[in-house]
Amino acid sequence: MGHGHAARGAGAPYCLLASTVVDSPVLLASRRDADVFVLDEARVLRRYRDGGDTAPEAAMMAYVAAANYPVPVVYAADGPDLVLERLDGETLLDALLVGRIDNDSAAELLVDLHDRLHNLPARLGAEPTDRVLHLDLHPRNVMVTSRGPVVIDWRNAAEGPADFDVAMTALILAEVAVGQDAHLARRARAGLTAFQRWAEPPRASQLRRALGMRRVNPTLSAVEKAALDRAAALVQTRPG
Repeated sequence: MGHGHAARGAGAPYCLLASTVVDSPVLLASRRDADVFVLDEARVLRRYRDGGDTAPEAAMMAYVAAANYPVPVVYAADGPDLVLERLDGETLLDALLVGRIDNDSAAELLVDLHDRLHNLPARLGAEPTDRVLHLDLHPRNVMVTSRGPVVIDWRNAAEGPADFDVAMTALILAEVAVGQDAHLARRARAGLTAFQRWAEPPRASQLRRALGMRRVNPTLSAVEKAALDRAAALVQTRPG
């Protein structure tokens, strides 16, 4: 988008596309593959630790935002950096863990976010049945804000059949349900049960596809990958 920046050395300031320099940025959150830093009251910087190009992610976010789907405002994108709207509120996961929302309400919200997204035609796909897919739509990637739910982390976004996206959400919930944290596992199993009560089951072929994608996900540990088959066994599917 016209303004590149030099690689950042240890202790160097962040040089942003908006022609600003922020010394000693404050770390707001760390995810599996990215760190989020506070720039000011209105903006954050999301930086992917493994590099990469955020332009496709920004383009997809702009596309769904134009259709009034709830995403953060994208102010700039360059290389591994995204300058995004700073959201208030908390994640849907945090709201669940502290009891501000119950499993059924959270599941209904997730299904509604899927349905709204899958009403959008594919941006680039040629198949008439292709839809926009998030492929990482789970409670940690939904912010509960003063303007309603907002879906974050669009790095995996793609296009394809809607039930591939549903299968991925169910599988990710199931992974936590078979995980080593007993408390989170119980909560995730209840959440998965509620989600599957509201969502139409994906085709078995789409669960296999989701499973294949998770097997090669570089952010999953060997222990997590070893539990994928047990997780998949918890996901309800329909023939196809």
